[in-house]
Amino acid sequence: MNRLANETSPYLLQHAGNPVDWYPWGEEAFAKARAEDKPVLLSIGYSACHWCHVMEHESFEDEAIAALMNENFVSIKVDREERPDLDEIYMNAVQLLTKRGGWPMTVFLTPEGKPFFGGTYYPPEDRHGMPGFPRVLKAVVEAYRNKPQDVARNVDQIVAALDRMSVLNLTGGEMSVELVTRGAEGLTPAYDATHGGFGRAPKFPNAGVFNMFLRAYRLSGNRRYLEMITETLRKMAEGGMYDQLGGGFHRYSVDDKWLVPHFEKMLYDNGQLAQVYAEAYRITKDGFFKRIVEETLEYVLREMCQAEGGFYSAQDADSEGEEGKFFVWTRGEVLELLGKEHGEIFCRFYDVSDLGNFEGKNILHPILTVEQAAKYFKKDEEEIESVLAGARARLFEEREKRIKPFRDEKVIVSWNGLMLSGVAAAYAITGDARIRDAGARTVDFIFTRMFDKGLLLHTYKDGQAKLLGYLDDYAFLIAGLLDLFEATHETELLERAKALARTMVEEFWDETNGGFFYTGKSHEQLISRTKPGFDHSIPSGNSVAALVLVRLHHYTGEQDLLERAEKVLRLHYDNMAREPFGLATMLGALDFHLSKPAEIVMVAATDDPDARGIVQQVQDSYLPNKTLQWVSPDAKLEEISPLLEGKSQVGDKPTVYVCRNFTCAPPVTDWEGLKPLLEE
Repeated sequence: MNRLANETSPYLLQHAGNPVDWYPWGEEAFAKARAEDKPVLLSIGYSACHWCHVMEHESFEDEAIAALMNENFVSIKVDREERPDLDEIYMNAVQLLTKRGGWPMTVFLTPEGKPFFGGTYYPPEDRHGMPGFPRVLKAVVEAYRNKPQDVARNVDQIVAALDRMSVLNLTGGEMSVELVTRGAEGLTPAYDATHGGFGRAPKFPNAGVFNMFLRAYRLSGNRRYLEMITETLRKMAEGGMYDQLGGGFHRYSVDDKWLVPHFEKMLYDNGQLAQVYAEAYRITKDGFFKRIVEETLEYVLREMCQAEGGFYSAQDADSEGEEGKFFVWTRGEVLELLGKEHGEIFCRFYDVSDLGNFEGKNILHPILTVEQAAKYFKKDEEEIESVLAGARARLFEEREKRIKPFRDEKVIVSWNGLMLSGVAAAYAITGDARIRDAGARTVDFIFTRMFDKGLLLHTYKDGQAKLLGYLDDYAFLIAGLLDLFEATHETELLERAKALARTMVEEFWDETNGGFFYTGKSHEQLISRTKPGFDHSIPSGNSVAALVLVRLHHYTGEQDLLERAEKVLRLHYDNMAREPFGLATMLGALDFHLSKPAEIVMVAATDDPDARGIVQQVQDSYLPNKTLQWVSPDAKLEEISPLLEGKSQVGDKPTVYVCRNFTCAPPVTDWEGLKPLLEE
């Protein structure tokens, strides 16, 4: 066993038995590199990454390749989910060098940690136009030993380019919310009118882009924006991207039809998509979208809940050494389990054939509607629905006996924050107490086990919380707390969000140029301090930080929060105009700020059924730009927020106040009076 045997990361532990003399990231490795004047081989991946497993098997388990690495390099293995700060820096470097990125990532560094060459996956021998890993290793060693001037020149150019990436210019002119609709219009030509989604395969569930289009629909009234997203969401949920038996979304689709997924399931995708599907339900009132929210949360509650309260990170794509094996079926298996009559109905409905649709087996996905199946089999729709429901339950029961994909059981604060937002959206539209309670347990877990001396810790595994939190941890958790506050009306959630926001500003704010650094003042010093604004599979920390600061301003009245948020928006405004796809979440923050949110306050006893009915109507409405508070008439409102002062009940009835842009409408006492105030 190598040094990784002492780590808690499942990904690092997977490599603890490699013949490679791996080091975890730290001073011990760099001290050895300096003492022996060896380059550092930095390998970054994550536990659910299929090609990371492939490269491990082909190269890191190979005795000859490991010997080459051990003789010429100090090798460091990093879990990108534990150390997103390192992943951010060195992925930027690889993209500068190769114009593309991905995992596994392989970067060669000087003993000072500065990159001079890198790439992604390398095969064990020359293959498909790619150089073999041994040839790359020998070439890097040759350059490091015999061409130090070239290495130094590469280092200087890369580090200078990394520094320039954090330099942004403030927009001094007037900002316009029209940027949101212009962004949606600019991306419309990339829409796949046949299968939904944007661009060609592989297709990813771009939650930030989906939300941007929904905002553009609200701003413009152009139903085409809404239709593109609802059609995409429907196609995704009816494809192999979605687990038809167990609920929850896989990472992405390798084809343009959303049929064949990359089978890993990530917590952050399911948190973001639960929120997007809830918004689609609020706009359309289509029960299909609500069902997907409910099933996704069923999956999360069943598979991803840590016993102490947090949410696990991911489930692998592979089981028993095969990608997708857990999820696919043969026609024979289905007929044997269901019997001929019900089996034929199920197979016809879910596209199960003898030939298969994935490597000789079948990924379940509906190709008929219930109405079409009823006509085809000459049965009532109710009978078809009953047969399909029973069949899904039977196949799920049988699937549970299979060896499940590996589950990465570390808890990451930022991803839990994204899931808390999904939990809040699901609870708001379903009222399911199990969902609410899961959110409450997660909040309690984070502040009990992952909070030390006023600072968040990024990751938790096997009873150990470690690594100071990053910007994403603070911003996403604050967003989750605010979303849960608006769904459950627990005042403590708002207080925690306000306290975390103060720490976020103190730790991460760039006092010289504005914006938020990815790492805090208390973090170890790295070769670059990035300030990311572009979304990837998760939103950018700066975009969510800007949004939560604006939201908190509308709860607290604190002008400083608004000024900092506006500075972030001005720093990224030009990029929003140029690249709306990459800054979709930032465009959402811009919309929230410039559209002036509706500040909604319900004054009523928390057990008042009429008040609950009115609030539920609000929760079922698409209101992306709002704040929502429910306060008791006997509470000292000015102590909760100065913005609540003077708001009291009218005639002992549930009373709602709506303020917007420094102006408050007269109080109303029913939904009919409230609804037009929210439509302004």
